[in-house]
Amino acid sequence: MNTPILNLQPEIIENETIKLVPLKETDFENLFAVASDPLIWEQHPNKNRYEKEVFLNFFEGAIESKGAFLIIDKTTNEVAGSTRFYDYEPENKSIFIGYTFYGRKFWGTGFNSQVKKMMLDYAFQAADKVHFHIGAENFRSQKAIEKLGAEKIDEINMAYYNEPSRHNFVYRIKK
Repeated sequence: MNTPILNLQPEIIENETIKLVPLKETDFENLFAVASDPLIWEQHPNKNRYEKEVFLNFFEGAIESKGAFLIIDKTTNEVAGSTRFYDYEPENKSIFIGYTFYGRKFWGTGFNSQVKKMMLDYAFQAADKVHFHIGAENFRSQKAIEKLGAEKIDEINMAYYNEPSRHNFVYRIKK
């Protein structure tokens, strides 16, 4: 049986209230308007990502990844944040989901669990394992991913796109 190959940036992934649309270069200003809040990055390994030049590097990495999405609240058409698929290994049936952030007004609203569920459902069409890199001090994200059933399987130092290496935990959810 042939395993389907995953398109990392399908045209659209959505449910009743949220839509993930492929990130485009023209989305920079709208996404930076969300990302420019320092409190979003407070627990993140790269705490100054709210600065325009630092965020521009993050954004360039997102575009280059060809797996990044803008998260849209369908009820208001507002940009809620961004997320992406990356490090897809078809031969190992594994993929990563990450680089996710939301504007604070979307915290605690169920947006993250809905987005992750849509992405997991999509990923599990071709993958058996989905992994997540989460900063060692990012307790908010660690709790959120554990609520979805992820287990911590490793600790590594890794560098995000053109950024210094930072201590991260690796989590996994199996199909």
